[in-house]
Amino acid sequence: MERWVDRAGWLVATVVLLLGCTSEPRMNDHGDSTSLEPDDAAYRFLEEVEGEAALAQVRSWNQSSLGVLESHTRFKNFYEAALEISTSKERIRYGSIRGDYVYNFWQDEDHERGIWRRARFETYASGQPQWETLLDLVQLAKTENANWVYKGVSCLPPEYVDCLVSLSDGGKDAVRVREYSIRGGGVNAAFVTGGFDVPEAKSEVVWEDRDTLLLATDWGADTLTTSGYPFVIKRLKRGQSFGDATEIYRGTKEDVAVVPAALEDAEGRRWMIALRGETFFTSSHYVLDGEGHSVQFPIPKKSTPRGLYRGQLLLTLEEDWQPAGQGSFRQGDLVALTWSELLAGRPSPRTELIFRPSERQAIQGISITRHEVLVDLSDNVAAKIIAWSNSTGSWQSKPLPLPSAGTASVVFASQREETALVSFESFLSPDSLYLWNGVEDSGTVRLLQQLPAWFDASAYVVEQHEVVSTDGVKVPYFVVRRNDLRFDGENPTLMYGYGGFQVSQMPHYSGAVGKLWLDQGGVYVLANIRGGGEFGPAWHQAGLKARRQIIYDDFIAVAEDLIARRITSPRRLGAMGGSNGGLLMGVMYTQRPDLFAAIVCQVPLLDMLRYHTLLAGASWMDEYGNPDVPEEAAFLRKISPYHNVDPDKEYPEIYFETSTKDDRVHPGHARKMAKRLEDLGKPFLYYENIDGGHAAGANQRETARRLALEFTYLTRALMGGS
Repeated sequence: MERWVDRAGWLVATVVLLLGCTSEPRMNDHGDSTSLEPDDAAYRFLEEVEGEAALAQVRSWNQSSLGVLESHTRFKNFYEAALEISTSKERIRYGSIRGDYVYNFWQDEDHERGIWRRARFETYASGQPQWETLLDLVQLAKTENANWVYKGVSCLPPEYVDCLVSLSDGGKDAVRVREYSIRGGGVNAAFVTGGFDVPEAKSEVVWEDRDTLLLATDWGADTLTTSGYPFVIKRLKRGQSFGDATEIYRGTKEDVAVVPAALEDAEGRRWMIALRGETFFTSSHYVLDGEGHSVQFPIPKKSTPRGLYRGQLLLTLEEDWQPAGQGSFRQGDLVALTWSELLAGRPSPRTELIFRPSERQAIQGISITRHEVLVDLSDNVAAKIIAWSNSTGSWQSKPLPLPSAGTASVVFASQREETALVSFESFLSPDSLYLWNGVEDSGTVRLLQQLPAWFDASAYVVEQHEVVSTDGVKVPYFVVRRNDLRFDGENPTLMYGYGGFQVSQMPHYSGAVGKLWLDQGGVYVLANIRGGGEFGPAWHQAGLKARRQIIYDDFIAVAEDLIARRITSPRRLGAMGGSNGGLLMGVMYTQRPDLFAAIVCQVPLLDMLRYHTLLAGASWMDEYGNPDVPEEAAFLRKISPYHNVDPDKEYPEIYFETSTKDDRVHPGHARKMAKRLEDLGKPFLYYENIDGGHAAGANQRETARRLALEFTYLTRALMGGS
């Protein structure tokens, strides 16, 4: 569903903005589920990602399920429509401005794996970019006989010609990082012979200078955390062997990860940073010098450094804070610390409040240009951008003149550049890309590109409703429906939810949802349940660990409200979610099978008593709880979908999607749940993409296939027909 999907990131995002189930009936105490537990030992072979027996089972399920879905009368048309959308050249040319050029990664029908390219800024700004190809992934994969998937590029400022390209085998999070030079342009662009080449791992790397990298990777024995991420940063010199790299910072195996990063200011000065993530939501930050010494940021563990602006470090708070000798600051605030005092080791640098969101607002992102701080602000789940500046000693703000009732966001900004790229979209308005220069353009935005519509929006209306959850809190949700909808309870309705990791679900345009669902007579619902960040850190923290049932109660409350409003009924209601949202789907399946006739469970967590032993699972214990702690295990047992399938209950046919190459959420979750249902004679469909990583789409054709399969399943279940 293009951008209406799980967009959860990881802890790296904190540096530079990189980076439950009981049987029916549902009871207040959620009962005792011990008698429902599976014999897990019999299913453990499915945790062998590429084990022969496991893959044989997967291929059998794939063959059976694809036979059902791909033979459906709507599949072919759905696939062709999804492919047209996913490979269309009529897409926004998002890019990064670096000096005289705008850089862009592009995929379409002619470039299935994609090309990395650039155009001079003046041609890009004119709306007629003249692109120069720097790296062709199709040609590279063919030349090297490898299943390369592009995972990003990092180039050394200020020239941006010495680059590090990250390549993934089939879409995994683990990447191989290789030095690539674009000095002299596309004709001369090439991998550097004898250059930096980091073997496949979940690495994080940053340029220190042209001949030096700071690198966190798999250095060998005892250098990875329990979560599978590196905790040792070393300085690697050009021509130096990995064994001779110099260690400059070390965390512990119990951390989530330790990664390097760089902070820079508008004058181009750079500071090397070590980020130590003790848990998923707590971290410590250190400024590193050339000798391996460090100065720790005197900031709360639950806070996010956002960058440097005019000698101040900007910080958003995820907990209340009272620095010594200063005023009090609240969870959700945007504050500024005096950078020189922090570098000097002052334990309580001068700190001032820039902005405090209201109860129904939340900061979704911070971007910094040469002259301004751009704040992505959610206001009752509609996002706008506020430009803040401080050239006279006091902070001033002005909103960017963008449309309302949708999602405005900064897609590129840099301290080195005056111009930023910003976008706007809504459920019914396709993406528009604007140039913003708060100095040159005197506070106006210049439309650069606007997408054509994939469906006729005039037939639809968007409504925002609220429903009271089990604890009295009002939970908002959006309904996208036809203008002439009959409120007779017979409308096929798809609910989407996520509910975790402070990831907000905002209004977004999707051609696939429009063509494959709305235009087929469906209603789309986006539920802004707790666990997300729509109303700031408190909205997320309300559902942490043993409080998590409230997230599921929120989703159930929305479903029941849709039925009470006679928008739909249980036989016409479906739900979809991925990753953490896949867990949500599993909980809906086991706790309220009476509410849903179809559930799309994408790349899910489902075994909540072993999730922390599978791939990156240990990094999420701050969100879900620790199965090795008896009190937390008791709650996890009550919500774990895998442990709460009741042999005597009737369930709707559920559709599982996962990926063999997903090295974040283990495919064993979906596999074991499917096998349990098979053994109990419960209906299900299953598709595991052999490639594709956590996003389950290695290329645009596979993405189109996934969309066609999902909406064929939903149409078949909720609209009827063969």
